[in-house]
Amino acid sequence: MSAPESTAPPFADLTPDCVLGALESVGFLPDGRFHALNSYENRVYLIWMDDGSSVVAKFYRPERWSDAAIQEEHDFTAELAGHEIPVVAPLTPGERSLHEHAGFRFAVYPRRGGRAPELDDPKVLEWIGRFMGRIHAVGAARPFAHRPTLDIASFGEEPRAWLLAHDFIPPELRKPWETIVGLALDGVRAAFDRAGDVAQIRLHGDCHAGNLLWTPDGPHFVDFDDCRRGPAIQDLWMLLSGDRQSQQRQLLDALAGYEDFMSFDPRELHLIEALRTLRLIHYSAWIARRWNDPAFPAAFSWFNTQRYWEERVLELREQVAAMDEPPLRV
Repeated sequence: MSAPESTAPPFADLTPDCVLGALESVGFLPDGRFHALNSYENRVYLIWMDDGSSVVAKFYRPERWSDAAIQEEHDFTAELAGHEIPVVAPLTPGERSLHEHAGFRFAVYPRRGGRAPELDDPKVLEWIGRFMGRIHAVGAARPFAHRPTLDIASFGEEPRAWLLAHDFIPPELRKPWETIVGLALDGVRAAFDRAGDVAQIRLHGDCHAGNLLWTPDGPHFVDFDDCRRGPAIQDLWMLLSGDRQSQQRQLLDALAGYEDFMSFDPRELHLIEALRTLRLIHYSAWIARRWNDPAFPAAFSWFNTQRYWEERVLELREQVAAMDEPPLRV
């Protein structure tokens, strides 16, 4: 489960020697070359070996997940790979996927190339939908024991309380932000009430386009770091963009493939804008919690400015209105 962020920079001791030493500790022979990949929550490196091959090493953010929760992520991806679903699962040197070196937990992955999928192409969406249906069919077989559930408390109420308690919001915007977040969470609760008791299954959890690698053989699903239990629509709504008409078409294209392998409960359509709203609230708190990590002020220099919070107020007002609109249809 998640834990409060430490006051010390989390990766201060993850030096180049530490990175290379970690790979050597599990039997790899790096040639000294490595390249940092685009990751903020964890630290991820492409590392070359003496024989010319390369692997990807992921160093987990300290204190975020328990060992059991990380192992459950690895086991889920291995289970999916065992069903010939194109996910990138960790390698198992020494018959283990989770390792530790100098106080850092890490995993080693095969290198996989690819580009961003063209989500405006109906055939691409249907192809992704088929594999998503297969992921969810496996995910529905049994629950997680150590990973969290996507719910209003952890993605909405707790992040709101944390931001207010830590004074990230400018004083003159505190009341407008607090008011609109309250209205937004009321809308989220109403949407969940309309959806009713939908199934909670094991999910990718963060299936945006950046976590899909497209190849001539189709998609690869990467980065299950946020996998958790939740409604199936959580992994589908992030494929949708544009105006309502565009999202309607994209949804039908994805479901055309999805329902070849997994039935879809249309009641979950009530949750699309509610889940989007929760993600927006959670995202602000996610950046704020990591502000002591030097990578975050460098990457998110626009965060915590007057303009940033003004835009969040306007954004949430739009979400309150969106949650009052009729859902997409199937």
